Amino acid sequence: MLCCGTVAAPAAVAKGSHLGDRALRAGARGTDVRELQKALRRAGFGVKVDGQFGPSTVRAVKRFQRAAQLTPSGTVGRKTVAALRAAAQGTSANVSTNGGTSARSRARGRAKSLGDRVPVQRGMRGHDIRVLQDLLGNAGYDVIVDGEFGSRTFKAVEDFEGAHQRPVDGVMDADDITTLRAAAAAGPATVAAPAVNNGPQATVGPDGLAVAPAGAPPQVQQIIAAGNQIASKPYKYGGGHGKWDDTGYDCSGSVSFALHGAGLLDEAMPSGSFVNWGDPGPGQWVTIYANGGHIYMVVAGLRFDTSGRSNHNTRWQAEQRSGAGYTVRHPPGL
Repeated sequence: MLCCGTVAAPAAVAKGSHLGDRALRAGARGTDVRELQKALRRAGFGVKVDGQFGPSTVRAVKRFQRAAQLTPSGTVGRKTVAALRAAAQGTSANVSTNGGTSARSRARGRAKSLGDRVPVQRGMRGHDIRVLQDLLGNAGYDVIVDGEFGSRTFKAVEDFEGAHQRPVDGVMDADDITTLRAAAAAGPATVAAPAVNNGPQATVGPDGLAVAPAGAPPQVQQIIAAGNQIASKPYKYGGGHGKWDDTGYDCSGSVSFALHGAGLLDEAMPSGSFVNWGDPGPGQWVTIYANGGHIYMVVAGLRFDTSGRSNHNTRWQAEQRSGAGYTVRHPPGL
């Protein structure tokens, strides 16, 4: 006989339901929870398939949601279900308003962004691999952005995992992806090296904007002015390519935009194309560092770089970084 006390409600049980029939959250039990756990395992998450939505399943769901760029709530609704199914098929996890992947995404048959399918491993190809390679380049690893997860990318992933105390297996799981995004935003370690450019040095103010030194040539002033326009814009893979006025810019899009502001480029170029652009060696005012995976430049002593932007919320940085592994070029006359 029950008295005045309260009794905890039993965990929800739905033995005959299938994944997607209801929203799932901590405490749920049933065949749909088992389907969820199997889907998580196919996506590379080590969870026990026991039909109980316990703490380990909650953690795995949140990890997947972060990797798929969903809100890491731990609750499995239609968007998470659609993203899990897409990840298992290697297709885009973008979700339409009716809860399924769009017909266009299914027709493409490939992931749109890093985290749409996990784990990411050797032999894969597609847009998400390009994003992976671009982030690795931002983090300071030697890659070529070609959309192919081959031996070079595998080696870079292993180097990244070892440097960040992750299991070194050459496979990017959800936690690896989260760690890589942070590493790419922070950039590689800076060095206490003098700026490459000789002569008067530009400065960067507390607002993150660069100030050209007195006597700088007009084109250098124009490069700095253009760089200031996007100095604090977010990083966006592919940003600045196809249109100059964009919501965000990647490394080559950023450098291209600044050079375009001085009339030195008519259209944005990928980082690898800068390896043969301009004249060889460092310039007096502008020096470009480029390889197949990343590009940055030093303008009147200031580094203009998407890597490290998270430290000061600006692409302009007084700290220098190692130029090892980069081809050094400069605009003619500068």
